[in-house]
Amino acid sequence: MTDDSPGSQHTPRLALRSIEKRFGSVVALAGVDFDVHEAEVAALVGDNGAGKSTLAKIISGACQADNGTMLFEGHAVRIDSPEAANSLGISAVYQDLALCENLDVVANLFLGRERGVAALPPPIRPLAEDEMEREARAVLHGLAVKLPSLRRPVASLSGGQRQAVAVGRAVLWGSKVVLLDEPTAALGVEQTAMVLQLVHQLRDRGLAVVYISHNLVDVFSVADRITVLRLGRRVGTFDRKAVTPRDVVEAITGTTHLPQEFA
Repeated sequence: MTDDSPGSQHTPRLALRSIEKRFGSVVALAGVDFDVHEAEVAALVGDNGAGKSTLAKIISGACQADNGTMLFEGHAVRIDSPEAANSLGISAVYQDLALCENLDVVANLFLGRERGVAALPPPIRPLAEDEMEREARAVLHGLAVKLPSLRRPVASLSGGQRQAVAVGRAVLWGSKVVLLDEPTAALGVEQTAMVLQLVHQLRDRGLAVVYISHNLVDVFSVADRITVLRLGRRVGTFDRKAVTPRDVVEAITGTTHLPQEFA
């Protein structure tokens, strides 16, 4: 049995227990458990309509569960808005990335949290451009991200580089949990490799990563554990080293029975 008491080394960074969500007569989630630990990549997989997007929205505060409990570092929390999630240290990077393509990398990293020159009063306080660029460069360097220029508009960057900017923003803002929704969708081989390496960097920095993807090749290259959802229910959570892609596909489609826990 896992010790989930606050302060335990086994306490998940984020834990969801018996999560339920309905949309009218449609049961989107039924008693779902899910957790992710510090320095871990927890993958969430399942067919379309399995409940992955709904669970992601509940984690990020964009949607509220009808029933169930959410714990952050062992303490019960209520995440009823994206702002509440951000205040805890939960950042979500969706497929659209929410970047301003006409702005450069530094401006996107600090968007909404710009730094001003402290020596001047607010009405005439200019942005501390040099300070922000130094911090942006340090964060991206720490993630092993190489960009041609931090002053280039995001619109000129590749898909993988844009993902790196969006993830870099989460790290810069002190996130403890990063949710990545289909981060390699529509990317080429080289750009996909860049994003997967970025996921490894996040784990190495001690962050908890929730990785949502249909691509099992990518999932098996980065995940520590894999949670399978089917028709709104958790089929099981499996140690990636103890299963094969075929096992996971069978769990997703319901063509075989697997034990609830390998981990």
